Amino acid sequence: MLQASGCVEVEEADKHLAMHRSAPQQRIIQPQRSTVQNGYLPNRTSNAPKCMKHRVSQANQLLHLTRRLLGQRLFEKLMKMTFYGQFVAGEDQESIRPLIRHNRAFGVGSILDYGVEEDLSPKEAERKEMESCTSAVEREGSGTSKREKQYQAHQAFGDRRDSVISARTYFYANEAKCDSHMETFLHCIEAAGGASDDGFSAIKLTALGRPQFLLQFSDVLTKWRRLFHQMAAEQGKAGLAAMDMKLEAAVLQESVAKMGIASRTEIENWFTAETLGVSGTLDLLDWSSLIDSRTGLSKHLVVPNMQTGQLEPLLSQFTEEEELQMTRMLQRMDILAKKAAEMGVRLMVDAEQTYFQPAISRLTLEMQRKFNVGKPLIFNTYQCYLKDAYDNVTLDVELARREGWCFAAKLVRGAYMAQERTRAAQIGYEDPINPTYEATNAMYHRCLNYVLEELKHNTKAKVMVASHNEDTIHFTLRRMEELGLYPADRQVYFGQLLGMCDQISFPLGQAGFPVYKYVPYGPVMEVLPYLSRRALENSGVVQGAWRERQLLWQELKRRLRTGSLFHRPA
Repeated sequence: MLQASGCVEVEEADKHLAMHRSAPQQRIIQPQRSTVQNGYLPNRTSNAPKCMKHRVSQANQLLHLTRRLLGQRLFEKLMKMTFYGQFVAGEDQESIRPLIRHNRAFGVGSILDYGVEEDLSPKEAERKEMESCTSAVEREGSGTSKREKQYQAHQAFGDRRDSVISARTYFYANEAKCDSHMETFLHCIEAAGGASDDGFSAIKLTALGRPQFLLQFSDVLTKWRRLFHQMAAEQGKAGLAAMDMKLEAAVLQESVAKMGIASRTEIENWFTAETLGVSGTLDLLDWSSLIDSRTGLSKHLVVPNMQTGQLEPLLSQFTEEEELQMTRMLQRMDILAKKAAEMGVRLMVDAEQTYFQPAISRLTLEMQRKFNVGKPLIFNTYQCYLKDAYDNVTLDVELARREGWCFAAKLVRGAYMAQERTRAAQIGYEDPINPTYEATNAMYHRCLNYVLEELKHNTKAKVMVASHNEDTIHFTLRRMEELGLYPADRQVYFGQLLGMCDQISFPLGQAGFPVYKYVPYGPVMEVLPYLSRRALENSGVVQGAWRERQLLWQELKRRLRTGSLFHRPA
């Protein structure tokens, strides 16, 4: 009976999606304040041909010029009729309620995100980034850093907004500003809790503290992981998937001793029966646990510098003030998680650039250990355009199994590809991004398939398929049917940006699948930086938006012809 029910639900979703590709009258289900006509205009305007990319990139200046010409009042009205009305839910918590309620009537939930950004010039952004990503020791010393170059600040890439479209960017000013960001996130969590009983809210860790700490911690985690892979190669295990690397403890102890990383007594204390179990081997999770903050070993550990051959401290020295700043960041994360638990809101920690991401993922895991015990509250984000995405996903799933907390993930392709590629090429380290679009699609489906297999055996695990790619949606629906995962179980969620890919979101919602829109909100003038970037899209999304625009135009003509301008849910 259950199997039959699951098949019907998946068939219904596929039928809705297929029907909405060919029958626009069934697919255009616009929110109350975002009608077909003001959905068509932003699509028509923003998706300029590729040869006009340079002109479109000046969107921010164009918006400011339009404001000067029209005046504040007319400009805001124009924005609400076009770009703002398409991509932003409203100005405050009260004004977004009608859209949230209306979307909910079609089975579409909300992930709330206060979309306000500082409108900094590139020079101001670079200055702030360089100041906040350099330690006091580095500033006062010779100017050189012992961190690997990937995890150092570089002037040419100080403006992290460059070539980034859909992700908001925060620049560190001071601790008071971080407290202000935390308060904003708290209000957003409260709004999500007040708007529905199954909402999400999104946060970024770069908003909550000095990014220098994220850089240094990422450097530590990467060096420690690389050391494991080096010893794995010595045992003939190079090239295996991360979870398949099982190193013989006795051989590993000898390698560590020869490197002079620690004394033999210390090494023997690391490799206890509790660590090794009955197998006498260690995997990458066991190895990573050695520098867990709970062990205290990281204060004493050193690793070999591959360039100089010299042993160096694993963690660079922090000043007293930097220690306090690091502590405050962790405290802010804890406050937000507790508020989310209190309000019954799931908290999504957004992924960021690769030079921050190892630390962000590790800190998110610490939150999951604490808050995902009974049910999944904290969702980590995995960027599937990264070469190591599959290893990251499989390691974290296994860690959740071993420690008994609920795995919860959001899978995305990634928002920083152009920036990451350019930075790696210019600074001189391996490009972390998959070589082709097809490789990224394959990685996404591989990671997703692994997580869906886990969901089949673990009813408390959750995943959000955050994708605008219809092939990925169909892949997910097919695998759900094959694995016996049903919409009513609410283990698999779908997510798209507000104002985009309604031909995916609303059919899924109407078919009973848990689907959410990523809903930015904020005053018109304060979300201009976000709106200016929404006018730019990568080629894959542009193609999807072109198709959506054609459907919108067909539907607009049909409604004008039949006199049925508004569609209501069945």
